[in-house]
Amino acid sequence: MAILYALVARGSLVLAEFSATSTNASVIARQILEKIPGNTDTHVSYSQDRYIFHVKRTDGLTVLCMADENAGRRLPFAFLEDIHQRFVRTYGRAVLSAHAYAMNDEFSRVLSQQMEYYSNDPNADRINRLKGEMSQVRNVMIENIDKVLDRGNRLELLVDKTANMQGNTFRFRKQARRFRSTVWWRNVKLTAALILLLLVIVYVVLAFVCHGLTLPSCIK
Repeated sequence: MAILYALVARGSLVLAEFSATSTNASVIARQILEKIPGNTDTHVSYSQDRYIFHVKRTDGLTVLCMADENAGRRLPFAFLEDIHQRFVRTYGRAVLSAHAYAMNDEFSRVLSQQMEYYSNDPNADRINRLKGEMSQVRNVMIENIDKVLDRGNRLELLVDKTANMQGNTFRFRKQARRFRSTVWWRNVKLTAALILLLLVIVYVVLAFVCHGLTLPSCIK
């Protein structure tokens, strides 16, 4: 276990404690309680062989634990914060007048349960849990980004096709205008040719008529 011993005290008066192993942790813990000055709020750690004693004192209430040195500081202090909140929430102002070990029968079980939890459950470490949650969020974001990028590629392909269609439409309209212009000029030329032909025919007819009318007078 990462956390092997814990207690809750008012000043140097122990209200509840629990030990998961047979050590002299209780003796050392009481020496530490005597060493902490007054009612000053504090977060401090003391080294003893290969174990570390971590202490959190808030408003005269001290929570202490002994942990293996490999546990670091974050996990033990998370445990101490949890125990402090549970103790205050459970007993309230009774803490101020309770005698030695007044809460031990009931709260030692809480200490045991939370020591087990913080020592063995990976979810107990909030930082690691947050890292895991952030990793999951990051994976989801990466997956969503990949989907967006893939959708973007499809949209880009669609845009390219649309641009090609627009280009083809523009060329078709340009060719259609050119064709209409060609047909219009052809019609104009054909109409002009027909008019000219009609004028020639009319001229020839008139010339023939006039020649027929003046021919007898010339014989006379």
